[in-house]
Amino acid sequence: MKKEIETRFLDINKDEFVKKLISLGAIDKGEEKLEEAIFYDQEMSWKGKGKFVRLRKTKGKTKLTYKSNQKQTVDSAQEIELEVSDFDKCAEFFSNIGLKAIRQIEKFRHTFELDDTIIDIDTWPKIPVYAEIEGASVELLKNTCKQLDLDWDKRFDGDARAVFIRYGYDLDNISVITFSEFK
Repeated sequence: MKKEIETRFLDINKDEFVKKLISLGAIDKGEEKLEEAIFYDQEMSWKGKGKFVRLRKTKGKTKLTYKSNQKQTVDSAQEIELEVSDFDKCAEFFSNIGLKAIRQIEKFRHTFELDDTIIDIDTWPKIPVYAEIEGASVELLKNTCKQLDLDWDKRFDGDARAVFIRYGYDLDNISVITFSEFK
């Protein structure tokens, strides 16, 4: 599994943050709507443990990811990601082997590249916009944060589920997170 090194900065001003990125010469990779389905194991033993399988539609591609981040630290996430050809068939396959679809999600993601880091600005329903910064090392993330005038000590290392919990939403009891429906 690949180690994922990332952190988040919550409740950012998107317009100001984008201006800062552009002023630093970041490469704007564009904004897109992501559609996702999250799956847990049949026994639901992954619930609340930072483990899941995700199907994601993005830029005409479908990506399948297994992710585990039980410690919720800047460098504790592990993931395996690959491309699949058909979102619906893959979801049906998961259902047939016993994985449970527990959540449908949509969000907007605006992606930038800056000095070997990927910066995603995520806009979700019901919560403030946040930035996710990912790179090859913690030191690289710290350097990028310094350029962006972000206080490293104010970062949030939890995953998206932990972000929602911080804003008072228990994702274990929410099955649909879209801009038209939240239940």
